[in-house]
Amino acid sequence: MKAKSRSVKDTYRTIESPSQETLFKEKGSKFFGYAFPISKEEEVKLFLEQLKLKHPTAGHFCYAWQLGEETIRFRANDDGEPNNSAGQPIYGQLQSFDMTNILVVSVRYFGGTKLGVGGLIQAYKYSAQLTLESVDVVERTIDVSYQLIFDYPLMNKVMRIVKEKNIHILEQDLGINCVYRIAVRKSEAEEVIARFESIYELELKKLS
Repeated sequence: MKAKSRSVKDTYRTIESPSQETLFKEKGSKFFGYAFPISKEEEVKLFLEQLKLKHPTAGHFCYAWQLGEETIRFRANDDGEPNNSAGQPIYGQLQSFDMTNILVVSVRYFGGTKLGVGGLIQAYKYSAQLTLESVDVVERTIDVSYQLIFDYPLMNKVMRIVKEKNIHILEQDLGINCVYRIAVRKSEAEEVIARFESIYELELKKLS
């Protein structure tokens, strides 16, 4: 697994639901393509196990995944194909489509005719491309979470900012005092936090 830094962005592209199955044929070989939304690496194994049950006689389950919005983690796997002939072409399409928090798998049935390294690269690339062209892409904002602690008399001032800035309240605990956990769009965080900090006796804490 590798990690790399990514330029700061305010949004990212991903999918919310698995793709439909796609099929690409080349010289008798069949390449079935799939895309799955993922939030952690452990989910990759589960989806691969599902596909191996669906395709018990397939020869290769090649894939690439990417996780993260700003700091990216990714992996490409050739699953027995020649080095960099399958996983990397699939990952290249994830980069081309600028998508993250996603797994793309291409399941190959060998058709009797060898494709060669160049042929494999093109076949896996096109299988991934077909799959990513078939998905419903969603764009999400990169948010920062904060905790607000304040007394009840400050509720109106707090809620005025929440409504004006369309802030998402993740959790609220209305006990002896008010405790809110909120999500603020990263590009607006500086302005929003300045508004909250201007409220006397409101305690604000950034959450990891």
